[in-house]
Amino acid sequence: MRDELVAQIGNLRAFGVSLCGDRERADDLVQETLFKAWNNLDSFEEGTNLKAWLFTILRNTYFSERRKKKREVEDVDGAYAAKLSSSPEQHGHMDMQDFREALSELPDDQREALVLVGAAGFSYEEAAEISGCAVGTIKSRVNRARRRIAETLHLDETDEAEPELAGPASAGSRGG
Repeated sequence: MRDELVAQIGNLRAFGVSLCGDRERADDLVQETLFKAWNNLDSFEEGTNLKAWLFTILRNTYFSERRKKKREVEDVDGAYAAKLSSSPEQHGHMDMQDFREALSELPDDQREALVLVGAAGFSYEEAAEISGCAVGTIKSRVNRARRRIAETLHLDETDEAEPELAGPASAGSRGG
């Protein structure tokens, strides 16, 4: 089981970064997730999807902490904002920065659905289970997220990059 948990660290870290936008914070989330998973191995059912179980723990940890910190005022001295004002070294970096910004502006539920389906490769059904909602809700959230990002990045329907925003899981099911 230890090896299976360790094998998921990269996926967990990527999901954590997509949720909070901060690599160091994502590392803390992954550490907390693995700690909780290890301490609650008895609640994991053998034969079920370990990756989905870990993603659910990470997601719940993130949103629980976010609710707790909702009333806190952060970045009083502007240190975080200063980190965001670095000049990109190349055009691709600027595009990625624009995409990250557009992704961060999405509502939490849409960003989560898009990341689970598009970046993490979960099926709509798995993403719905992780998020605790209906499959149709996930499909709707992914669709709205894709459209909003496309609008923000000024992509039109004929751009080649547009289908990549939702990943392979949505290629055959574009309906709502």
